[in-house]
Amino acid sequence: MASLTHRRRGDIELERHYKRVCEAFDDRRVEIVDGRIVIREGASLVHNQVIFRLLRQILIFADDRGWTACNDIKLFLGPRIDRYRPDLTVVPEKPRMWDAENVYGEDTLLVAEVVSPSSRRDDHLLKPRTCALAGVPLHLVLDPLDRTARLLSSPGPHGYTQETAVALGESLMLPQPWDLEIDTGRLLD
Repeated sequence: MASLTHRRRGDIELERHYKRVCEAFDDRRVEIVDGRIVIREGASLVHNQVIFRLLRQILIFADDRGWTACNDIKLFLGPRIDRYRPDLTVVPEKPRMWDAENVYGEDTLLVAEVVSPSSRRDDHLLKPRTCALAGVPLHLVLDPLDRTARLLSSPGPHGYTQETAVALGESLMLPQPWDLEIDTGRLLD
């Protein structure tokens, strides 16, 4: 019982520190990843181009369904302490919110991360594992460094059970409720 009480105190203190860091660095993406506070630098031009080009392919489709593409909303991952701010999150018209800034992971339609040199381990391993536990249905990892795209689906207690990986330049099919083909060749020059 003492270790559980110690963990809760540690979580509460981490959450307090996280909120102070968010306020101090309100112009940056601040996340808690695997129990550590991470302050992300501003995104590179390539990073922004990948997100912009992905948005061009999904925006009309999403808008026709009343969905919203958010480039800066936090994911509520349940009782876990981690807090993520994905590069792109698509939500239904009225997603369930934990508070004004945090959407429940299972109420998203797609979460996308663009890998940068400083986020490789987090974007490829840690975030997908936690997002699967939180019920995020589709997790797209776009890696311009390795020139790959990975679509993770069917979340479960041990992570995602399905993965489709393609080289950038190949088509990638988003399953239902999307049923939409992404031309990954259009994501990079």
